Amino acid sequence: MPVLAIDAGTTGVTALVVGEDGDVLSRGYREFAQLFPRPGWVEHEPDDIWTATVAACREALAGTEDQPTCIGITDQRETAVLWDRRTLHSPRPAIVWQDRRTTGICDRLRGDEERVSQLTGLRMDPYFTGTKFAWLAEHEPRTWSGVRDGALALGTVDSYLIARLTGGARHVTDPSNASRTLLFDLEKGAWSDELCDLFDVPRSALPELVPNSGVVGTTDPDAFLGLSLPIAGIAGDQQAALFGQACFSPGMSKCTYGTGSFVLTNTGTTAVRSDAGLLTTVAWDLGDGLVYALEGAIFVTGAAVQWLRDGLGLIDSAAEIEGLARTVPDSGDVVFVPALTGMGAPHWDPHARGAILGITRGTTRAHIARATLEALAFEVRDVVDVMVDEAGLSVPELSADGGASANDLLLQLQADQLGVPVRRPVVTETTALGAAFLAGLGTGVWASTDELTQTWALDRRFDPEPGRRDDGRHDRWKDAVGRAGHWTS
Repeated sequence: MPVLAIDAGTTGVTALVVGEDGDVLSRGYREFAQLFPRPGWVEHEPDDIWTATVAACREALAGTEDQPTCIGITDQRETAVLWDRRTLHSPRPAIVWQDRRTTGICDRLRGDEERVSQLTGLRMDPYFTGTKFAWLAEHEPRTWSGVRDGALALGTVDSYLIARLTGGARHVTDPSNASRTLLFDLEKGAWSDELCDLFDVPRSALPELVPNSGVVGTTDPDAFLGLSLPIAGIAGDQQAALFGQACFSPGMSKCTYGTGSFVLTNTGTTAVRSDAGLLTTVAWDLGDGLVYALEGAIFVTGAAVQWLRDGLGLIDSAAEIEGLARTVPDSGDVVFVPALTGMGAPHWDPHARGAILGITRGTTRAHIARATLEALAFEVRDVVDVMVDEAGLSVPELSADGGASANDLLLQLQADQLGVPVRRPVVTETTALGAAFLAGLGTGVWASTDELTQTWALDRRFDPEPGRRDDGRHDRWKDAVGRAGHWTS
């Protein structure tokens, strides 16, 4: 009884067919275009996401004779999507989570931040969907009139894909995605009229809230490859990765190294609050109540490696960075602060910009490559330190996944900086795996989370080297972060 998992990420869509043992039977992948119409703006064409989804699923289904019995969906979170309820086409591009155009709106609403944080567990930051909807309401009134009169629907990428998959029959989302919008009351587990009023969002345009696991709709054969399959799992990508890493108990933690990096710790049925830059978010609801997580969201990690490749031409492929970085014993005192779209947790500075400090005549591209990997490890350490010191959580080990987790040097640097082991599973595509697990639980492929835990298998464990955590490099990093902050304010 295989499961088809759709992972609609920031740069492309991955589709996996997952077997009952948690093994990947086949996969498909399609990239879609990244649009940068102005500095700080990032957009996607929703139709491109849908086309990539169909193509990735077609490829995955062609790669195995085992046909799936249900579908799970996971998605890039916080991205704001509008679409016509009748035609399902979008009147404008989606505004991506990385987009910074709403910085002015956030500054204007700063007086409401304490109340917003109390209700949502989030920050007043351009990262979140509600600020993007507010920008559309203010700057595109003709489009927004279609939202108000009911012709256009609002949602995140999961809602949009479900609408397309079901031929427009279902407009739904789950609590994990909803909790990232600034429109969701974290304690009540429902949309907030107060927050909808603050961000000028008609509540009637928002999707219905449904649990993360359980059948919520059926694909329309005319819309989706001739298939009629139950859609039975939904989660935001980071919560899906937490689920895919089998972090089912409070205190279990993971870091996904993708375009950005996201550290999540399961806090159980307690919504742990942070005053030091971490986010309180919904992990999932399996139908018996909300489970929460504490999250550190880092905006640019893998994207920094992409910038070395595409922006500077220092490497030809992302995979080259490990070999290049290993040709030098250290970064030569070079520090790279990859605040290319501002800073996320724990600093939350949308005015920060990237900086490379400590360059000398002796600096080579290998030093910059190694400084980039060190920066990724430092960013994650900053988040974990807050989790341990401020939130009082215990992080005895970290589970790593995502594309950059294949980099052994990065994970060793990470273990050294955290001072705790880092473990990498055999299947590192845990975002899609989590979506598959949620769908399979909702349709009886797996009977319980205990059964899912048995599918997790270790690939490699990285133990910290003594003395590396406190060798002064992190102090130099903190100094560099201060210099890169508030650059555009």
